This record gives sequence, structure tokens and C-alpha cells, in this order.
Amino acid sequence: MVLCFCGRVAIVRTAWTSLNPGRRFHACPKQGSRCGFLGWIDPPMCARSVEVIPGLLRNINRHEIANSNLMEEATKWKKYFIDSWVLFLVVWLVSS
Repeated sequence: MVLCFCGRVAIVRTAWTSLNPGRRFHACPKQGSRCGFLGWIDPPMCARSVEVIPGLLRNINRHEIANSNLMEEATKWKKYFIDSWVLFLVVWLVSS
């Protein structure tokens, strides 16, 4: 158990900065605390990891956004398809 400078039990967080992507650390559990406690759990990243991981994260985010946009587009077209068949059936029933 790790205690912060406030005397509280420190929690584990993950850094997503460009210098420490995915690196875990202990921090004060109180939000907005000025305690300033920081204790690294993971060792420092090698230079190659610091260079590669942010690019991979950007690619993942870009693909997730593109996927979300495609899903919205597919939902829209599915609605158009269903609406067109409903309209077709209404016209067919009225003209019969």
C-alpha cells in the first residue's frame, strides 16, 4: 500500500502524455489535490516506444472516428431503405 503526501492511499493511474504513453503511476486519490504526489510504477519508456506509441494511438483514434462515421452513414441508409419500402407498399396498396 502506497500513501500519498496527504496520508491517503494512492491510486493507480495511467499517463497518456507523449513522453509517458501508457505508463502507470501512483497518484493522490483526491481530485484537484495540491498534494503533488507522483510515484511511477512502470519503468521509463525506451526512446522508440515514446516515438511509436503516440502515433499508434492517433491511428486508433482516427479509425474509431471513421468507423463511427460509417456506422452513422449505414444507419441513415438503412432508414432510407426501410422508408422506401414502406412508401412502395403504401402506393401499391392504394393503387390496387
